[in-house]
Amino acid sequence: MSFPVFLRTAGTLLLALAAALLCVWLRTPLPWMIGPLLATSLVSIAGAPTRSWPPLRNAAQWLIATSLGLYFTPQVTALVAGLWWAIVLAIVWALALGWGFGRWLHARHAQRMGGGPGTAWATTYFSGSIGGASEMTLLAEREGGRSDLVAAAHTVRLVIVTLVIPFAFQYSGLHGIDATLPGARVVHWGGLALLAVLTAAGGWLMARTGRANPWFMGALLVSMGITMAGLEWSAMPRELTNAAQLVIGVSLGVRFQREFLHAAPRWLLDVAIGTVGMIALCAGLALLLSWGTHLHPATLVLGTSPGGIAEMAITAKVLQLGVPVVTAFQVCRLVAVLVLVEPLYRRVRPAG
Repeated sequence: MSFPVFLRTAGTLLLALAAALLCVWLRTPLPWMIGPLLATSLVSIAGAPTRSWPPLRNAAQWLIATSLGLYFTPQVTALVAGLWWAIVLAIVWALALGWGFGRWLHARHAQRMGGGPGTAWATTYFSGSIGGASEMTLLAEREGGRSDLVAAAHTVRLVIVTLVIPFAFQYSGLHGIDATLPGARVVHWGGLALLAVLTAAGGWLMARTGRANPWFMGALLVSMGITMAGLEWSAMPRELTNAAQLVIGVSLGVRFQREFLHAAPRWLLDVAIGTVGMIALCAGLALLLSWGTHLHPATLVLGTSPGGIAEMAITAKVLQLGVPVVTAFQVCRLVAVLVLVEPLYRRVRPAG
């Protein structure tokens, strides 16, 4: 890291820390993530030279995933396994909802997008897909779509979901309704060190083999495996998870550069409108699944919402809304979408 980059990164983190502490004082939901997200978004749009360092983002995902895996005790794992049919329904729903959102974007923007029909189809389809932002952007580029618009769409979607749902839950009283606790609830430094080594190895292995979201998925699988085996080595210190939330908030906020908002304002507005619509539709699905599973609707809203794994799992963890269920729904959906979204695109795109 060069010295100028170090200064920009350090300055951004200091701003994020101040914003997080302010939100703690104001008692906002998820203060350690939402405060940094809002602060860095605003100053980035104003033209300030904000910066997020990718290795810090990876470390934050690793810490969050490790802490989430500690919830998967044998008893909780049995509960989640019994929900397989609901998870399958949520996957089918996500694929259909993403396709519908993409078709709506296509109807609104195909004529002015440029680059021919193939460009428009790839751009709108992968912009609507509810999957990892970086993976959907790469797939769109491979199919001839406009990667800039796809990346912008996923950024707007993630930020809106991350802001809307926690605030809605916090101020409607929907928090602290789930009694699920991680298997280990006391920090043991020796156990924590061993857990850190093994989960970091899982993340590194996933990264080396080119897997999607490697530092999150690798650490989560290792931490889950250890906890499912009945081993309770250590809890995760709250200070570390707060720091991880801060870094994730920063990594979302710095995407909102001034040029980003000026590039395609109508596109961004339609993505925002569509995202709010998807949140409402997912809330309806959550109510139906709640009737069939007897789980609280708030937990299933987080599990089916069109947000990212880390952001929705953090919301569930901080607000105590069924962390294992939310994590299982989000992880299974991500894996399914990454596997299926490109083959489905090649089947549904118009010939020629």
